Formats: sequence, structure tokens, C-alpha cells
Amino acid sequence: MTATPDDEKPATGHAPHAHHHGGDRVPAHCDDAHGQAHRHEEHDWHSQSYVDYWIKRDEARAEARRPHIREMIALAKLPPDAALAVLDIGGGYGFVTEEVLRAFPRARVTLQDYSQLMLDRARGQLEKRSGHMRYVLADLTDPAWSARVGGPFDLIVSAIAIHNLRDRAAIAACYRAISGLLKPGAPFLDYDLLAPTGGIETHIGMMQEAGMTRVSRAWDDGHAAIIVAYGRRAAT
Repeated sequence: MTATPDDEKPATGHAPHAHHHGGDRVPAHCDDAHGQAHRHEEHDWHSQSYVDYWIKRDEARAEARRPHIREMIALAKLPPDAALAVLDIGGGYGFVTEEVLRAFPRARVTLQDYSQLMLDRARGQLEKRSGHMRYVLADLTDPAWSARVGGPFDLIVSAIAIHNLRDRAAIAACYRAISGLLKPGAPFLDYDLLAPTGGIETHIGMMQEAGMTRVSRAWDDGHAAIIVAYGRRAAT
């Protein structure tokens, strides 16, 4: 698997794209999947012209990323015909959700994002699956976000999103919320750039502290990684 550059999506939730979730703009300095720093203009996820520009650029890389996302989703190891309740964190315009519904056609997906413009684009892109979709506008830095998405969920996915919260305390709080949204033993699949916020082991530790179990890396290149974790088992 080859990691692809992060174009700083809001921490709201696109799969191989994500947003900041914690404000209108993301700082104009970011790291790509190979640890190289780049300078570029700030992201304005409430600007129609900017969102259109960003999606067009992102779509040009979609096919290169698609195999990686499919590999990640396969790690869920859930029955393909199951009517799963799924949460896509920072789902953006629906790229990851498309692959979730490809793998699990009967799933019902809650797509969360920080940008209403992204959610509007996702609605159009996923129109044929509208009966399987729910869209939630929420900021991951707002403690109320987890109540807004509902749950609990059989599967939670996220791609190149949560690291954009940037602050470790905010990321740890996000993991705690995710842990609380997982059904007992349900998987959380996270494909993200972890080096800028402490590295893979730091994130594994934060997920464990959040109450997730069997946390492990499924793949990494030293900067980006896929981490698999599970909700804690119900007490018997």
C-alpha cells in the first residue's frame, strides 16, 4: 500500500480526504504522507469555489487511493450481506462511504463532516443510495458531535481526517468519543497521517486509553498508517 499526500481536509471526515472540523480554515502549512512540509493557501470549507476546486483536485487522485481504502474496509471482516450501522468520520464528499456501500450493500451509513458544502456534494454523489444514507454536520472539536451522529455503530471508518485536529488532547477526546460509539467488539478502521501528532505508537496508546481493545497497526510506512481497533466487550 502506498500512502498518498494529505491535502488538509477538515477533521470532519473525508476518507482519503478530510477537513479540520475545528474552524473555518486550516493553517497553510501541512505535512504530506511522506513527511514533507508544503506551503499553500488556507482552506476555506465554507467557500463553494474553494470546495469545488478541492474536490476536483482530489478526484484526480481517487483511483490511486481506491485500492488502499478497499484494503482498509476489508479489515472489518464483517459479513458482506449484513445490515450494518456505519459511521464515516470526516466523510467529505463520500469517497470512503462509496466503498463501504460497495463492500456492504445493505449497510446504513451516517456520514459526518464539518462542511455543509461537502455534505451537499456527498448527497449528490450518493443519491442512488439515499435510502442508506444519513448526513450530519458536526465539528469534532465540539463535545456534542458524538450525540449528533447517534449510534452505537457496527463499524466506524475514517480516512486522512482526524490528524487535522492537530492537538493531541483534541484527538484523544475524539478517540474517546469514538470508543463510546462502537458496539461491543465492533471495529474502528482509521487510515491517517500520524507522524505529525506523535506517531503510530502514540495514537495506539491514545486509542487504548480511550477504551478501545485489540488496537494494532495493519500497515504503515512510518508516517501514514492503518490502525484497527475494537470496541470493548460488554461485561458478562
